[in-house]
Amino acid sequence: MTPSEIQSIKQRFGIIGNAPTLNYAIQVAAQVAPTDMTVLITGESGSGKESFSKIIHALSPRKHGQFIAINCGAIPEGTIDSELFGHEKGSFTGAQEARKGYFEVTNGGTIFLDEIGEMPLGTQARLLRVLENGEFIRVGSSKVQKTDVRVVAATNVNLLDAVREGRFREDLYYRLNTVPITVPPLRERGDDIYLLFRKFATDFADRYRVKPISLNPEAVQELQRFRFPGNIRQLKNVAEQMSVLETDREVDARRLRGYLPADQSSRLPMLVHAAGQATDGAGNAYSERDLLYKVLFDMRRDMTDLKRLVLDLAGGQRPQETQELLRQNSHLFTNLSPVPYEGGRPLRPAADGAASEYILTPSIEETTDYEDDSQRVEDIPHETEEETLSLEAKEKEMIIKALKKHNNKRKYAAHDLGISERTLYRKLKQYDLEQV
Repeated sequence: MTPSEIQSIKQRFGIIGNAPTLNYAIQVAAQVAPTDMTVLITGESGSGKESFSKIIHALSPRKHGQFIAINCGAIPEGTIDSELFGHEKGSFTGAQEARKGYFEVTNGGTIFLDEIGEMPLGTQARLLRVLENGEFIRVGSSKVQKTDVRVVAATNVNLLDAVREGRFREDLYYRLNTVPITVPPLRERGDDIYLLFRKFATDFADRYRVKPISLNPEAVQELQRFRFPGNIRQLKNVAEQMSVLETDREVDARRLRGYLPADQSSRLPMLVHAAGQATDGAGNAYSERDLLYKVLFDMRRDMTDLKRLVLDLAGGQRPQETQELLRQNSHLFTNLSPVPYEGGRPLRPAADGAASEYILTPSIEETTDYEDDSQRVEDIPHETEEETLSLEAKEKEMIIKALKKHNNKRKYAAHDLGISERTLYRKLKQYDLEQV
């Protein structure tokens, strides 16, 4: 696909930006659109995944059919089967008449299933049957019905992790992932951030009939350094706030920082991968559980180093290694004075306990006769007791802190924890925290 064709698609669907990863995602969407293949779009929340589903539908032979976008995470678990596949009259309490589901209504069109990772396991089995055979059964019926619907799915979570944890069917994952499209997060799109800001500032200036907001060079750099966990949606909100509240239409870096939440900068010991997956410095993928384990193991390693250092100080062994450990772990021993040495051997306090007087610690050669096996002194290694760290306890503690921070508003607590509301509800029930 030529650059001019990609640019034409951007103009048609209102996509702003020139990042290579964005252009590649558009190219893949345009190439797969004429087929009936199932597509899985991955990317962080607010990165614009729904725009790619519209590209696929509009450039496909189904463009004259119906297009429906459904957020699987917003539909309660008890009604999602009825919403997708329909139900018969009297099939459950409140079903006063038969109703067609989305798969029946959009026959010949396209269904966009956003947040597919939040779909219940029972519904996943029904969806797999639609993808495999084009068949479905209404709730409360035994009649098999046919449908010709193209499915485009999207998720902001790692479905492979969900498969390993038993929250997502493996066969459905591979059936959905026929053609993967990765939408890059805003922070990885470089100059696109400022281009999008200018577009939003112009749009809001027209809406509110004010002069467009502009940024000086320092403010532009500040904007592009911000990580934007909410991606395009968050950038749009910032532009709208500034368009309404700023009296001086040229904004500097100091005033811009007032609109960029400081508590949304990353505090986790990891980087963020292009697909929204946590990685370490070498690019190795972490799941949420792996990250918690990593933090806990780092804490345990610090405690082990502390124990080893104390034992070395008490035994007077390996002075150079001891001093090196003191230097590396100075944050743990801010009030600990270095051990005095003389002739490469540590000094210990005098027998009378005077803090300012030290005597030379005898060496092993001076206290041990190696010719006499009965007097040989062996260096017995110290065994440190490993602490047992409960991952569940830490997770429970983090959930309680997030709820207290946001005055028990679960939506904001889930966002702060980096999980969905449905996952938070499941954790509250698991840890018996529903009354917190």
